[in-house]
Amino acid sequence: MERLQKVIAQAGIASRRKAEELIQQERVKVNGQIVTEQGLKVSESDRVEVDGKKLNKAQRKEYYLMFKPKGVISSVTDDRGRDTVIDLIDSDARLYPVGRLDYDTSGIILITNDGDFANKLMHPSSQVKKTYVAMVEGLIDGAAVHALESGIDLEGKKTAKAKAKILDKDTKHGNSRVRLTITEGMYHQVKRMFEAVGYPVKSLHREGYGMLNLNGLEPGLYRKLKAEEVKDLLTLSKGQFIDR
Repeated sequence: MERLQKVIAQAGIASRRKAEELIQQERVKVNGQIVTEQGLKVSESDRVEVDGKKLNKAQRKEYYLMFKPKGVISSVTDDRGRDTVIDLIDSDARLYPVGRLDYDTSGIILITNDGDFANKLMHPSSQVKKTYVAMVEGLIDGAAVHALESGIDLEGKKTAKAKAKILDKDTKHGNSRVRLTITEGMYHQVKRMFEAVGYPVKSLHREGYGMLNLNGLEPGLYRKLKAEEVKDLLTLSKGQFIDR
């Protein structure tokens, strides 16, 4: 017996959190009856339907690391017909991105059909580090770097401690490049942090996710994650060190 939301997530329909929303919205049936109870346990013999469609057996789990180019949407579909990260992957699985990168942001994004995996990495308690390189307007100073590292108040919530390093300054054009490493994933967090210290972001690239990087990949390309990489990401999400 498994919890209903877990069964839905394992079938690749949605993350476990999204599955809970589907249940709450009365879009899930078990043996022909609408279910609203969270945590209901079902067996393999039970017929589970989402939006009138019977769940298939759990799909083989797939995990990808992609170099997302600028101009591609981090979602499953787009109502404006723009390319999404899912469009770039050759797979029949029901994939979805782990978190989001803005339309104009490039870099690492993870894509999977494993709802539990995605949920653990996106959970507010996750300790996986995300590293960005930002081109900002202005010649950034040490005070701004210290503020970024100490935490920025974003609409009443202070960001966690971060790491920031000035990579270079272009005095001719009045720009700076800064590397920023955070563990959170608040809405437009990096852009809002730089805006708050007076240096608006001109371009943004995510170069690292946990222990992962983009070595060997060009924009628009991707590779499958190794089993040990999946395991290591789950370990990091708990704030634990990788002992290897």
